[in-house]
This record gives sequence, structure tokens and C-alpha cells, in this order.
Amino acid sequence: MQLPHPRIGGQFDSPVGPGTGWPGDPATLRTAVAATPAEVRRLAAAATTAEQVDAGVSVCRACPRLVQWREETAAAKRRSYADEPYWGRPAPGFGSTRPRVMIVGLAPAAHGANRTGRVFTGDRSGDFLFESLHRSGLANQAMCTDSADGLELNDVRVVAAVRCAPPGNAPTPAERGNCAPWLDAEWRLTGTEVQVIVALGGFAWQVALAMIRRTGGSVGTPAPKFGHGVRVGVTTPGGPVQLLGCYHPSQQNTFTGRLTSAMMDDVFGAAAALAISA
Repeated sequence: MQLPHPRIGGQFDSPVGPGTGWPGDPATLRTAVAATPAEVRRLAAAATTAEQVDAGVSVCRACPRLVQWREETAAAKRRSYADEPYWGRPAPGFGSTRPRVMIVGLAPAAHGANRTGRVFTGDRSGDFLFESLHRSGLANQAMCTDSADGLELNDVRVVAAVRCAPPGNAPTPAERGNCAPWLDAEWRLTGTEVQVIVALGGFAWQVALAMIRRTGGSVGTPAPKFGHGVRVGVTTPGGPVQLLGCYHPSQQNTFTGRLTSAMMDDVFGAAAALAISA
């Protein structure tokens, strides 16, 4: 059954088909679909623009378990969103294609980005993140309810290590590896002016370090350890980059006070200052 988008109306299936008018959908009916890890590697390596990467990510079907989970979730829905269509596809990167700050997260939430089609949008983690970006001058507004809400980022790009919502918020090592070529391609095409990478959580920290190594950079020995507020310099083919650690804005962290608004503002305030001064 088709349902209207909560902001623009129209009628959409759950999952949303490519090229059907969903706001922010980078894909068309002609976008090549990666059905295997080998096809992910081939298509990611062949991409020449960030838009091509976004389109390929948004229709990827290389991980059968994740495809099944995200689509079942889109069909079943949460009761509070029963009258809305669910995106039900991988969430591509969001923001500038020439960023000075790149934010790396873990994976889309089942009823957040998997519903709205935009990373960190439609759940409390996203609210916490984008409110901080707005206070730090890195976003034009704090509101992040859906993919047509007018949110714009200022020289910032947000990406996820794994692009599909995983069961239990826990992708397998194989699924993480399958998705890595998309991240590498995104870094290759958008990372040339990045001055700061902010890793949201220990897993994202490891992903960022691995991405830097795979794409010809170096991170030093021993590898730097994650911690909130930790700042280390890494080397990339494009020059030096600062890697900042920040606790992930999950409810487990924000509801318990492990991560406060002030703590996140400190990280993004530092990121903004470093990006401007570089």
C-alpha cells in the first residue's frame, strides 16, 4: 500500500523505489545495482563523482541479511509511523561534496534513516547531533525530521560506515567489509579538502583509521586509541588531517549523561575552529 510522504505528499511504496520522487533520492531507474560484494568494489572504484557514489549506495543489495532486515522493517513499520512510507534502502552520505569536516557514524537506525532516507534523521540521535552542529555554526538549522526539512550543512559531510540498518544495530564483520569500498570511494571523491574527521564512537574511530590506511594514508604506530575529545594528527595523500573522537549520540549515552550537549559542542566547536584555521 502506498502512503504519502509526511512533508511533500505524493504516494510512495515501502521500501521507496528509486526515481519515484522521494526528496533527496540520488538514484534513478537506470542506476546500476550492486548485488554482490564484487560489484560493490567494481562500481565504487569506477565512480567519478560523489553523486554517483550516493546513487550506487542508495540501491545497493550486496548484503542479503541487511536487505531483508531493512525491507521487513520498512513494511512492518513502527506503530507511531504506520501512516508514513519508509525509505527502506541504504542511506547515502549527506552534506557538502567538498567538505572541510567529515563526520563518520556507525549505521542507519531502523526507524530513523531507514524511514526518512537521510543519515541521522528522524530519531533522537540525529536530533542531538544536528542541534550541536547548528550551535557550532556547521548547520543552518537544528531541525532534522525528514529529507525535505530544509537542513543544510556548512562545509560538512556526514557518512556511515555501514549504509543499511542492521538487526540489533550490529553489522557483521563481513557486512562492514562489504560496505567499505563505498566509504573509500566517498573519501576519494570528497575528502580532498577535509581538514577534520569526527568519529562518533569507537567503532567509527576504527573505521576512519582503516579508511585512511586503505586509501594511502598513515596513522602512526601504535594506532591512536579512541576517547571522547581525543585529537590526533593523521596523514592522507591530500595532506595532514585532524581526527577527533566523540561519543556516539545514542540514547544509551545521552540519556545516561555520558554524553552531554556541552561535551558534543566542545568537539564540534573544535572541529569548526580547526577547519577554518587550516
